Amino acid sequence: MLRRVTAAPHPAPILFISNGTAEDLIGARLAGLLKGEIRYAPLVGEGRAYAAAETNRVGRVLRLPSGGFPFGSLDNLKADLRAGLIGESLGQWADAVRGARGAGAVVVVGDAYALMVGTVAARINQLPLIHVQPLLSAQYLDGLGLRGALRELNALGANLPMPYELRLARGADAVFVRDAATQRSYRRRGVQARFAGSFAMDVLDRPQRELNLLADRPVLALLPGSREDHRESLPVMLRAAALLPEVTALVAWPHDWGAVTLPEGWKLDIQSETEALTTGAGAGIRLLRGAFGAVARAADIAIGTSGTANEQLAGLGVPVIAFATHGPQYTGGFARRQGRLLGEALRVMRADPVVLAAEVRHLLASPSGQARAALAGLTRIGPAGALPVIAAEIERLAGNQINTWR
Repeated sequence: MLRRVTAAPHPAPILFISNGTAEDLIGARLAGLLKGEIRYAPLVGEGRAYAAAETNRVGRVLRLPSGGFPFGSLDNLKADLRAGLIGESLGQWADAVRGARGAGAVVVVGDAYALMVGTVAARINQLPLIHVQPLLSAQYLDGLGLRGALRELNALGANLPMPYELRLARGADAVFVRDAATQRSYRRRGVQARFAGSFAMDVLDRPQRELNLLADRPVLALLPGSREDHRESLPVMLRAAALLPEVTALVAWPHDWGAVTLPEGWKLDIQSETEALTTGAGAGIRLLRGAFGAVARAADIAIGTSGTANEQLAGLGVPVIAFATHGPQYTGGFARRQGRLLGEALRVMRADPVVLAAEVRHLLASPSGQARAALAGLTRIGPAGALPVIAAEIERLAGNQINTWR
């Protein structure tokens, strides 16, 4: 398709389209590296991560009961349909087209659906299109097999790129993927994708504060995640940690204190906006808000029911133990997929505090097991460094041609 590109005297606005919490975070960090006006169209939720940058939201907010995982289960899909998924989603397509008017480029951070919305907005407005795909990985196919694929039919498009997504990606001006294995896979299918570094590690915060830990005790990070799974998973994690008096357990808590769900008989003492202490079963465990970077870098081992946070800990070389919830995100299928992605860096167990505590002890007593987990995580996630490369490519595509046809 021919596009007429005219450079403006000032940096043209850039429209970001993203559809998920992690995707919003990646988009917001990327937006912070760019000059000029940033517009954003979050397809799921409010896109709160963009608030940290000087950005302007375009279009409506779609709040989904599933938290953006309508195909995670049949119940998720039914709840989202009742919440107006179809009608509101169509409205978002029109919002994105309007938001791209006068922009210099459209940047999609998300899956095939987000890419469809971004492709329409970019083509109607004759703009360059950049796709940042942080979800798909060729490593999701490791050991999947036919039986596994049939069991995960609802996640087929999350396990491998569908033909329509590849076709859309071929029409993009730049495509960035999450790991080297996916770059090779895309290129075999005719998409000139690039792996410039790990998006997950790019958005991992530096340590925000000192944690004042005992030097002679291993640190167990508890990662209940940003989705509603935490209401089911946090009590299990706390009960497991209470069985491990030899470790220092820290909860990386991303929610308000009012969202804390405790095991029966436990109490919560809110000490400040950023720290609380929960006590029960003879244990006292700290919950820390706004300190994920510090907790992640202090951890020797983790128990997590999170998507990005589990991957970030693995990327730091920390073994992660996981268990499935009833959703909306960290279902059995999601846990299996993440297990294939992370290999020996992730161990998926039963949601039983006794089993989880035993696995923590087993790993802490096995230097060779820790070493294999660390190697798998470091290798499969890869190093940081993608976002500056992508930012430079966006600026090049948005403003390097004057009155030319492409």
